[in-house]
Amino acid sequence: MRPVPNDKPFILAGRTYQSRLLVGTGKYKDLEETRAAIEASGAEIVTVAVRRTNIGQNPGEPNLLDVISPERYTILPNTAGCFTAEDAVRTCRLARELLDGHKLVKLEVLADQKTLFPNVIETLKAAEVLIKDGFDVMVYTSDDPIIARQLAEMGCIAVMPLAGLIGTGLGICNPYNLRIILEEATVPVLVDAGVGTASDATIAMELGCEAVLMNSAIAHAQNPVLMAEAMKYAIEAGRLAYLAGRMPKKLYASASSPLDGLIR
Repeated sequence: MRPVPNDKPFILAGRTYQSRLLVGTGKYKDLEETRAAIEASGAEIVTVAVRRTNIGQNPGEPNLLDVISPERYTILPNTAGCFTAEDAVRTCRLARELLDGHKLVKLEVLADQKTLFPNVIETLKAAEVLIKDGFDVMVYTSDDPIIARQLAEMGCIAVMPLAGLIGTGLGICNPYNLRIILEEATVPVLVDAGVGTASDATIAMELGCEAVLMNSAIAHAQNPVLMAEAMKYAIEAGRLAYLAGRMPKKLYASASSPLDGLIR
């Protein structure tokens, strides 16, 4: 994203990023499509499900890092597929070993297979352990403002409330809860889950989110590479609109042009 006067930088774990779009690596038809879509998105942070993707733990199998280079992208290991705090902590520690001491992780602990809703109790448990263990924890959570505040207070570096259930593409279902979280935020707030198309990403950014993370919206599009590019521009447009400040909503019409000096 081009620099904009008076815009604060997007910083995670002490590093500044130009792109406010974070993308996943799952659900593509092959590694080449993964590479092309991520490149088209302009993303600098790429999240990887350690339990589902080979990043070196399975020698002899195709390695995602062969097409998504850690020298070019910040790799964000995530704990997708974990349903207990213990599994999530173990997965993050495995990622740290595979990525030579990498500390930045995305924590998610799921409640069940049907909804993939976060298990907040297990998430809090895992976050506490990981923070004490020296990880920089970005955390997927519910849209509960109180939980979001607690996760920030305990030391998570970013809070990532869902906007809709994972993989549903329903869009921003909870703008009012998100606004409360944003008003109280002391760390970056990123929408995670629910985005289905470019306008959803724009709305999230117009609300004031620092960034948006998505996977299914791009990977499940009919043309993932083209959708990835659309998402890049949607994020930029939403951020610019947020900084510009929208006009107030009114119940009745008002003339676009001034009435003073009108010829009668």
